[in-house]
Amino acid sequence: MESFITSARDKSEDIRSFQVKAPASSISTRPQASLRIESSSASGRDKSPHITSSRVKTTAPSISSRPQVALLIETSLASGRDILSGVARHIRENHQWSVFHQPRCLQEGFPSGLRGWRGDGIIARIQDPSMLQAIKDLNVPVVDVLGLFPEPGITCVRVDDEAIARMAAQHLSERGFRNFAFVGISGENWSERRREALRAWTAERQLGLMVHEAPRGAGWMEQVEVLAQWIAGLPRPCGIMVCSDQRGPEVLEACSRAGVSIPDEIAVVGVDNDVPICEVSWPALSSVDPAHDQVGYEAARLLAGLMTGGDVRTAELVLPPRGVAARCSSEILAISDRVVGKALRLIRERACDGIGVEDVVDAVPVSRSVLQRRFRSALGTSVHDEILAARLKRAKQLLVETELSYTEIAERAGFRHQEYLGAVFKIHTGKTPGRYRAELRR
Repeated sequence: MESFITSARDKSEDIRSFQVKAPASSISTRPQASLRIESSSASGRDKSPHITSSRVKTTAPSISSRPQVALLIETSLASGRDILSGVARHIRENHQWSVFHQPRCLQEGFPSGLRGWRGDGIIARIQDPSMLQAIKDLNVPVVDVLGLFPEPGITCVRVDDEAIARMAAQHLSERGFRNFAFVGISGENWSERRREALRAWTAERQLGLMVHEAPRGAGWMEQVEVLAQWIAGLPRPCGIMVCSDQRGPEVLEACSRAGVSIPDEIAVVGVDNDVPICEVSWPALSSVDPAHDQVGYEAARLLAGLMTGGDVRTAELVLPPRGVAARCSSEILAISDRVVGKALRLIRERACDGIGVEDVVDAVPVSRSVLQRRFRSALGTSVHDEILAARLKRAKQLLVETELSYTEIAERAGFRHQEYLGAVFKIHTGKTPGRYRAELRR
């Protein structure tokens, strides 16, 4: 599946002012050594290279002399795993820490096994007041990497929710969308910040914004039905920003139930670039990459200064997003013609099943000549060309992502036989399927 990252501005421009003061020898003189992360998790499902329950092995110094750091960060979401990845990168580059971490969900509270713990520092996604109090009771340096509960004396490193919303809005705007909507999680301050930033962005341009929010944990089936009714009433074409990829699949399913063509009538952009969630969605979900890994890296850097007596003169460090990973849910120019949108939806869903122009004409309430004329006006192409483009796109995906034979690829992409696939492929790409596959796999 093809995707790309559109560049964001240099991170250094948006990092808010902060200063870490520590003795010159406190970090730089600490012995450097390569490290290995060993997982004690029995599950094979989390294949990320991030820390699970782990210990850092090195030859020197001894484990008793290394700082003991607890990482209370979830592994159930890509945002948490990316933060752990950033922490691990900083450890590899700069320090030798003895690390405590267990696989966990975001909603899990403070681990009972850490009560009374005599460690040196904590990096945590502080999710509720009881967890905050338990961490404060340990009386060790702490860096929060969530920001739900600002607390004097606790430094917070988080992503820039306002910049994330502006980036999503700009991505949709560049594709011609002038109607906007937001799907959020009620009661979460980061979701609310993204909503208000999007509201400000649209207001500045005198554009409308529709908002739908539901609490975390609301039933999936019930939410899909409610969302489908809400989506059916949105002005079209419309660009929807989803506060997090967590809610992306249900929004896309709701669009399908509402009979909406994605991305022609409604485009959808999530946040977190959680690749498994984005790519298992149909169509694949575009998403803002907030740079959670950089949050982890900066949190580890700040904690290192705190543990060595440094003076951190900021309560909050806010880091800008990296860019948008554009996928099928937003890879289109906005289509205001609903007849064309309905035809495009049928083509995208069934082009590889062997449908022809007449099948598309039968599905819309206009004649063949009118549909062709409206297609040309909206897209600059014909119905037949759009069907062929959808089949070629599928063939390219199968060539790159599978080991299927050319005969099987031709069949699955909607071509009559392998020779026809080869001829059409050569005309439109200048390459044979075999050459295309070989070049993309180098």
